[in-house]
Amino acid sequence: MRLLTIGCGHIGSVMARYLSESIPSAEIVVSDSLLERAEQVVASIDSDNLRAVQLEASDYGGLIDLLNGVDLAIGLAPGRLGFLSMKACIDAGVDMVDLSYMSEDPLTLHRDALKKGVTVIPDCGFAPGLSNVLVGKAICMLDQVESVRIYVGGLPEKNVPPLGYKVTWCVEDLIEEYVRVSVIVENGKKVEVKALDGIEMIEIPDVGLLEAFYTDGVRTLHHTIKGVNSMWEKTMRYPGHAEKIKMLMELGFFDETPILLDRGINITPRELTIKIFEKRLSMFDLKDLVAMKIEVDGIKDGQGTRYTYHMLDLFDEEKQITAMARTTAYTASIIVGLLLKGVIKEKGVVPPEKLGMSGVAADILNELKLKGIEISEFKTQNVP
Repeated sequence: MRLLTIGCGHIGSVMARYLSESIPSAEIVVSDSLLERAEQVVASIDSDNLRAVQLEASDYGGLIDLLNGVDLAIGLAPGRLGFLSMKACIDAGVDMVDLSYMSEDPLTLHRDALKKGVTVIPDCGFAPGLSNVLVGKAICMLDQVESVRIYVGGLPEKNVPPLGYKVTWCVEDLIEEYVRVSVIVENGKKVEVKALDGIEMIEIPDVGLLEAFYTDGVRTLHHTIKGVNSMWEKTMRYPGHAEKIKMLMELGFFDETPILLDRGINITPRELTIKIFEKRLSMFDLKDLVAMKIEVDGIKDGQGTRYTYHMLDLFDEEKQITAMARTTAYTASIIVGLLLKGVIKEKGVVPPEKLGMSGVAADILNELKLKGIEISEFKTQNVP
């Protein structure tokens, strides 16, 4: 059996280790646009079943060639390359678990995936991903769904200046999260909202008071859940974060129009900001945490019913793995294992909430619990 990781950054390196340990009989091919980076990941893992290769994910032909003989691919490319990577896997007839934060709708490839007889699970990380699984689980327990509210956040354990934020995943997609228009459901209708808008304050136990604002996290849920009155995702940060990000945005730090510098050098402000964020916000000595709260309201046996999910995960001191990498990489890796074992049988593009709507949800949550990631579920009745 051969697996391919398309990328090996913050999350991919943790996935490579997990898959190497959990599927020792498989060959894990770790790819990256920089061969040196892939080789460093392989060298850091004490295993004989990994090898490093160079791959530029934008090279469609090269990706197709590399997919030859691969049983399953894990998409870890930046969002701008996610759709291309997914299309390549489908064309090559290779199953895929994808974590890229693409702007395109992956379900437009559903028919192509069906024709090829492959399974592609998009948005398969922490959020979207695990959040979708939990929403799907709640849907199955309700006769009618009326609203879905998703709060998620990856934060440093301490609110350190200047932004109260620590980089734990792809900075390119982090900025995309701040600039991309989000589609939510409000009063039963789809509406577009700006990221960073809709700010509200929310108290998270053992963390404190956070602000939450709209981000593009509903995504495939628009196709899966029909007839809801409201549905949205909000990202949580320490208070004041959104205002600071809006200032950077208004000053042009996220612009994509190139600026001509001295000596004929062209660079976009966003490219420069990405590099600065990577350097100044990585803060390797600062530990992180991940928090999630989901509320799904509906009707069960004629009563207003709410299912609430809480999760708080912390930096793994023993293995030196960030909470973001734990919750993202472990979720995706568990789903990879279930797909390889044939537990997930559905073909086509299968949104993660569909897994939550099946018996697979219990398998995912049980495996996460073994990794120390516990999710609490509460049921409240007589909800108005």
